[in-house]
Formats: sequence, C-alpha cells, structure tokens
Amino acid sequence: MSLTRKWLLIAGGVVVALVIGLLVTAKILASRFEPYIRQQAVEYLSTRFASQVQIGKLKIQLPGISPVMLLLTRGRHSVARVEAGEIVMRYHGRTDGPPLLAIRKVEFLVDLATLFDPTKHVPFVAVDGLEIDIPPKGDRPPASGAGSLANFSPKVTIDRVDIKNARLVILPKDPSRKSLDFDILRLLLESAGTDSAMKYTGELTNPKPPGRIQSKGTFGPWNAEEPGDTPLVGSYNFNDADLSVFNGIAGILQSAGQFNGTLASVNASGEATVPDFRLTSAGNAVPLWTRFEVLVDGTNGNTLLKPVIARLGSASFITTGGVIKREKEGLKAIELEATMPRGNLRDVLRLAMKGPPFMEGEIALKTRIRVPPLNRRVKEKLLLDGRFSVRKGHFLRAQVQNQIDSLSRRAQGRPKDEQIDEVFSQMKGGFHLENQMLSLRSLTFEVPGAAVALNGKLDLKADVLEMHGTLKMQAKVSQTMTGWKRWALKPVDPFFAKAGAGTFLRIQVEGSSKAPKFGLDRRGKEKAEHD
Repeated sequence: MSLTRKWLLIAGGVVVALVIGLLVTAKILASRFEPYIRQQAVEYLSTRFASQVQIGKLKIQLPGISPVMLLLTRGRHSVARVEAGEIVMRYHGRTDGPPLLAIRKVEFLVDLATLFDPTKHVPFVAVDGLEIDIPPKGDRPPASGAGSLANFSPKVTIDRVDIKNARLVILPKDPSRKSLDFDILRLLLESAGTDSAMKYTGELTNPKPPGRIQSKGTFGPWNAEEPGDTPLVGSYNFNDADLSVFNGIAGILQSAGQFNGTLASVNASGEATVPDFRLTSAGNAVPLWTRFEVLVDGTNGNTLLKPVIARLGSASFITTGGVIKREKEGLKAIELEATMPRGNLRDVLRLAMKGPPFMEGEIALKTRIRVPPLNRRVKEKLLLDGRFSVRKGHFLRAQVQNQIDSLSRRAQGRPKDEQIDEVFSQMKGGFHLENQMLSLRSLTFEVPGAAVALNGKLDLKADVLEMHGTLKMQAKVSQTMTGWKRWALKPVDPFFAKAGAGTFLRIQVEGSSKAPKFGLDRRGKEKAEHD
C-alpha cells in the first residue's frame, strides 16, 4: 500500500470519526435542551419570585435545522419555541394560602446562542391565564425551601411579554376580610434592561361601576422579598362607567388621572365627571365634577381622601375623610366631611328632591356623611349630621312666596303694602338625617319684619313635614290686621308683646316640603318645648 493511500485512509477514518462524534454530540446536545431549559426556568423563577416552582407541562420545538448545523453555528440566528403550562409558584414554599403566581399557559422564545451563556435572552413571552396573589406586607416566614436557591441567580433578559386573561389579587392582613381583585384583560410589558422597570400598556375591567380602564406606565423591578412593594407608576383613562349599579344613584362616569406607589398601596390623582349625575329617588340630573387625590391601601381596602374639590352644578364644595373602610364579609363604611362655603341652593334641591326646585338662593353647608356597613339601600342607611345657612332665599312657587310676602307685610305692620313683594328669606340651622328621616334643630327663618325659630322633622320618604316653634314680629298683633280688626285687637297687644317682640306667637308648620302650611300651634306650650 502506497504512502499516499495510507494517509487517505487515515484521513477518511478521522473524518468519519469526526462526523460520527459530531452527530453524537449534536444529538446529546439536542436531548439536553428540554431538561436544561426546565432546570433554568425553575431556577430563574424560584430566585426571581422567592418561591418554590412547579412546572406541570413543558414542550420544546427546535428550529427547523439539523442538530449538526445547530452545533456548528452554536445556535446563532436560531430560536426555540417553548410551551409550558400548569405553573405554580408558592411564596417561600408556603402552602397555607393561594400560590403567589399561577399560570395556565405560557409560550416563549429562547435565543439558542445564549442558552448556555451566563445571561439568557428571551425575545418574547406570551401568557394566557395568570393569577397573582400579593401577600400582606411582612406576612412571610423565614426563608426556607426556595431559600436554598438564593445563591443561584440566573440572568435572563426578556424583551416583550404579552399577558391575557390575568387577575391581580391583593390579600388583606385580616383573613376574614375580602381580597381586593382586579381583572386584567390585556397587559403588554417591554423591557428597559436587566433588573429595571418594564414599560407597560394594559386594559383592566372594573366590576363596580362596570367599565374598562386603559392604563400605561412602568412596572417593577419585582421585589421578591416583599411583592407588595413592587413599584407601579402610570396614568389611566376610565370611560363610560355606569353608576346605576349602585343603589340610589345613576349617571355615566368619565375619569382620567395618574398614579404611583406599589402594588399594595397606590396614590392616585385626577379628575372625574358625571354629566348626568342623579339620585334615583329624585331623578333630576345635575352635572358633577371632581378633582381628587386618594391613597388606596390594597392590604386593608381603605381609601383615604386628601381634600377633594368638587362641583355639583354650580355649587362647589370640598370633601375629606376616609371613603371606604372594609369590614367583615366585604361590607364597607363611608365616612366623609363635606364643606360647601357658597353653593347654589337650586342645584342642591334639584339633586335631592323630585320635580323642580321649590327655592333658590345661596347655601353654605358643613356636614359629616356616614354610610355604615348595612345590608340596605344607600338612601336608607345614609347618615348626615351638620349645619347649613341660606342667604337671599326665594321660593319659586308663587303660592308659597305669596305667603312669605304676606307674612313680611304683616310683620312690618303694613299688611296692604303691595310694594313689599318677592322678599328674600334667610335660614340657618342644624340637621340630622337617619333612615330617611331629616331632623331639623334650632332652625331659624327670617324675612323682613319677622323671625321664626323651629324644631321638627321631615320624612323624606313620605314627604311629610311637621315642625313647631315660635314667630316674632316687629309689629304688634293689631298692626298685622286692617280695618275694624286693627282697632279691635289693640286691647290684646300687651298680651302678645313678649321676648322683645311686638308680637310673639307659637306656630307650627305642617304639610309637605313642596307645600308647607303655616298656622298657630294649638297644642300648647308644652308640646312645642318638647319638640
């Protein structure tokens, strides 16, 4: 055998051995992909979310090239598709509550060129069916289970995440209270770099009032030790929300604003408008506008208001206090303080009562508002307690205003003076509303020449008015009359001139708020004082 032939045989054998070795190596490498990707996924998720991770299903689809080419090119320009499902992550291995994350299905792409590098590159992740249960701050045991993985920190850069059908649940500190839930229809995340916040755009559903919220901003980086402290910043638009799902009110809400904070505690500010806001008991629409700043604590459900500036029709007011206190069984209490330094009485009455307003003027109002956690309609459990005053009051029904004008004429001793007409009324007093019964205390009503002091009640449900009090007039009782009656009553003037008044009478007001009837209180002094 010639030397040349011998070398050719040796070279051929080497080539065959290399090819066989290459094929075997490529096959071994390809077979390692699935367990290696599973191992890397578990280790990454365990460290990233401080949780024990279980992956129920995993399937890998390699690119359509031979294992040899994959080996020779070292995976450059090759991407594998990974499908996984039934993923459960338990926060620090805890089994005494829901898992931190549960994923029904996830698909993602892996850049094979970086698969065995210290930093892996995942261009795209698609998630369908995700639930995140955020535990209360500080509610975790000492690290165990997943803690053994803390020294391993695989680096993964993810370019884009598309999440559909997700649910975010903020668990309360008190297990007996209901959680705070948000349904997320769609959420797109874009990476801004390793261990940094991700840009997002999302669409959420709001259960009450029903509607969709569009939001965008930044999310993260994820805080593995305290998931509720994960930063969240963004803006939102909430349109066409129907308020009629709440008992007692109606209207279509539009709102836009900004927020910042964490998953568990968010500061939000913005504006909201309800062009057709109304109480269903009255049915009259009055435009409502608010500018607000609130703090929402997802761990206990409290929503605290910083001063909220609002406008009801043309009446402006300021509201502060705790809006919602979550109680057992999901019941809520509302506690507010509202101040209206100078409002339009016509707008307030239009909102509160059926039909057109019966009075106009300027109203000043300060009240505490409380809605306790009772299983009744809002208007039945609404509690109000405060004081009010009305300036330049004028009754819009001629029948009532004529009675007021007549009272002013007689009180000034000029019962036939038609120039005393369309007089203004001043009114102030305290009120307490409970179970649709409005109690009026220390109510004073003044017109030129006369002052009325009343105490009593108005049944808002039945519109029944009953009040008792006193009437003081400048004129003597005889001066309130004309003709022979004026002279006939002169002898009794001294009997009615009391308490610094020309005439002092005990009176009552009965009927309804729309048609009150004034008259002498014939039930005596004791009844008046008791009321």
